[in-house]
Amino acid sequence: MAEFDLTSRIAQYLDRHLIFPLLEFLSAKEIYSEHEILKAKTYILSKTNMVDYSIDVWKQLYPDREVPEEMKDRRQHVVAELQVLQEEVEPILRVMADDETMKNMESMRDSKTLINFLSREYRFEIEMIEGLHRLAKHRYECGTYSVASSYLYFCSLVLPPNDKNYLSVLWGRLALHILVQHWDSALESLNVLREYIDSSPNQFGGNSLQLLQQRTWLIHWSLFVFFNHAMGRELIIDLFLYRPHYLNAIQTMCPHILRYLTTAVIINRTRRSALKDLVKVIQQESYTYKDPITEFVEHLYVNFDFDSARQKLHECQTVLFNDFFLISCLDEFVENARLMIFETFCRIHQCISIGMLAEKLNMNPDEAECWIVNLIRNARLDAKIDSKLGHVVMGAQPLSPYQQLIEKIDSLSVRSETLVGLIDRKLKARTDIRWGNQEF
Repeated sequence: MAEFDLTSRIAQYLDRHLIFPLLEFLSAKEIYSEHEILKAKTYILSKTNMVDYSIDVWKQLYPDREVPEEMKDRRQHVVAELQVLQEEVEPILRVMADDETMKNMESMRDSKTLINFLSREYRFEIEMIEGLHRLAKHRYECGTYSVASSYLYFCSLVLPPNDKNYLSVLWGRLALHILVQHWDSALESLNVLREYIDSSPNQFGGNSLQLLQQRTWLIHWSLFVFFNHAMGRELIIDLFLYRPHYLNAIQTMCPHILRYLTTAVIINRTRRSALKDLVKVIQQESYTYKDPITEFVEHLYVNFDFDSARQKLHECQTVLFNDFFLISCLDEFVENARLMIFETFCRIHQCISIGMLAEKLNMNPDEAECWIVNLIRNARLDAKIDSKLGHVVMGAQPLSPYQQLIEKIDSLSVRSETLVGLIDRKLKARTDIRWGNQEF
């Protein structure tokens, strides 16, 4: 399974604290040796302030050795630094302890009004926010996520969007909501961060590479949210497939994300229209990335190779079972993948042998017949079963005008966004050339 494990690729774009859940998962699955996992934990922990945890892992890794003195000394240094940082922002901590004041602050949407209020009532100075930001970072590195979250919340209320620490606060709040598993808050933080990145290109000095890097990091962090939030399966398709900047980031920087986009499309029955657009992307990127999940779609919808699709479905189950983000989707994926094989096969054949269909679906004939009966009942398919001959006889299944209209609208929307982006780039290039030739 190490061949299909994406942890090393994904970890490049994650904060070190977000990597720990992935390492714990790998440890439970025993994909790698426990010694390798412990070495990875030790390396990552050495960059944080979680000294006690680091010492525990060291003891597991080297049970016959004494804990190094520098690790013990580091604990004292971390505690001393925490005391200094808390003393620097003591006025702010008193404000945060006052519930009435915090309610008043939340009602003030304008940061200037808020700063004036704090300055008048509590002798607050904007420079103190710099210290609170450092304290929040220190608390975060110590693993006290709830406390760090409250500090960053205060920072987000006070700081204007053009402040140098504002982007860092947005990233920190998203990380903290993920780590404490508050998925509604995490989704809200994700949307705020995405809107800030997309609407404030000047914050990055117009540097396209920095924007691309920011979006690539956002794509990877969003996996935690999309595969845990109830609305995630819809939102991941909208962001990864239908927002050109993010699709471009996936194709340029991280084509391995296609595994998660493909899974989302497969398990989402209401977004079958996205399959056509997904297949195009998978074909374009097949030379840079492929795994059993993307190959399953390619075999089924490009090659119409049902035997290969069946084999890939078997491999897909193993991949999903050993993927941190996808393991919870395993049963739903298999059910929907079988349905896709069945629907595609039925479009080509009018009369189908249940035994042959069972083989395509990796099921025994009795199980397949029961599955098809339930499918006909629940999905109201125009089909009937001839139990004596062991056949499924399909009726005509024309696509409804409503569904045809929806698919055309989706397709036109994608094309329109692509054309608008192309026109914008050409206009910008012309403007740059014109100003470049202008003499002053």
